[in-house]
Amino acid sequence: MDLHKSPAPTARGPVPATELRCSDADRDRIADILRDALAEGRLTAEEHAERVEGVLNAKTVGELDLFVRDLPAAHARRTTAAYAPPGRPAPGTVPAEPDANVVAIFSSAMRKGRWRPGRRLHAYAIFGSVEIDLSEAIFEYQQVVIKAISVFGDVTIRVPENITLRGTGGAVLGNFEVSPLDSGEQNAPVVHVDGLAVLGNVEARPKRGKLVADILDRVSDKVDKALRRHLDR
Repeated sequence: MDLHKSPAPTARGPVPATELRCSDADRDRIADILRDALAEGRLTAEEHAERVEGVLNAKTVGELDLFVRDLPAAHARRTTAAYAPPGRPAPGTVPAEPDANVVAIFSSAMRKGRWRPGRRLHAYAIFGSVEIDLSEAIFEYQQVVIKAISVFGDVTIRVPENITLRGTGGAVLGNFEVSPLDSGEQNAPVVHVDGLAVLGNVEARPKRGKLVADILDRVSDKVDKALRRHLDR
């Protein structure tokens, strides 16, 4: 027996944030900082190209941070990201009855483009498919709840990249998957996806390259039309 051998750990501690695996969204965020630094003259073209190549090959959040730690924009964005988005709406703050229902029974249904989701939306896919695309939606309220029920069907939800996305649900011989998303913007909408998938699929995740541009629209229906046209650009 090797008495000098270190014992195997009995429990794992929390993984440091710098050792977490980075996502494509993390790489895009760092690439944006590098692009701005190049435009501002903080990096030469060669330095920019070298760092971008490193970003594409990075595996962890800590590796990504190394490429921007000497750039002011990186520290400013970290401060913004420290904002904690609001949690689930308190009982009574969001009506129990939906503002709209999207139903597909042996068929398909879709909501996309410039539309207003309201405070609550219910989606039902029974031997059918429902697509809810919020990437260009007008958010009149900060808290939006989507109830998604799939029975031998498929409910797909897409949201802008700069909002907060949360999900609580389950599946029975199916799939219920919500990709959590945190926005650093204090006024950004928060979308909560609840529901159940029975021999079906419910999926919610951000849509790459799409950002909500008119957060102010949810504050009041009386937003000046000139401002609305400006936000649509």
